[in-house]
Amino acid sequence: MSSKQLLMIVGDFGEDYEIMVPFQALQAVGHEVDAVCPEKDEGDTVKTAVHDFRGDQTYVESRGHNFALTASMDEVDPTGYDGLVLPGGRAPEYLRTHDEVLDAVRHFFEEDKPVAAICHAAQILAAADVIGGRTCSAYSALESDVEGAGGEYYDGVTTDGNLVTGRDWSDHVEWIAQFLDVLGTEIEHGAVATAEAAED
Repeated sequence: MSSKQLLMIVGDFGEDYEIMVPFQALQAVGHEVDAVCPEKDEGDTVKTAVHDFRGDQTYVESRGHNFALTASMDEVDPTGYDGLVLPGGRAPEYLRTHDEVLDAVRHFFEEDKPVAAICHAAQILAAADVIGGRTCSAYSALESDVEGAGGEYYDGVTTDGNLVTGRDWSDHVEWIAQFLDVLGTEIEHGAVATAEAAED
């Protein structure tokens, strides 16, 4: 498998699972991921938030981890990346106000490069005006946002051309699997070592 260079755009109070899980999973299969945030540098951290449903009308937000950035947004060049990952959480509502974020997102669509977006990341896609005429998933409360931006809302994980979208972190397995397909990732590994095999 050839390693891909991936860009992940994050921010304070992005959803913890939606940042940490794809960041680690994509590296585990051999890809390189640069995590960046506007107005922060390599080595700085963003605070994540854990969103969960506990019987209320909407999700509850709890403090997550400090997530270390691996590159500086003002020093990365989107043309050097093969794909883009946009996590959800509260961060997208203000990340979409940064021109460098929208310009980066538009680059990946103009060049038809793979993009994975989940949950509230649809707010960034809508602000970048890249989902018109596309099928797009997002957190269920954003159905009207997707439709207002000219997209067709899908209640699940979906791939439309270069764009792979999901509703929330409960979609991770299928969302990441579909993104790996769009990236052209083929995972090969030897036999799995088990405790029983080690005893023989």
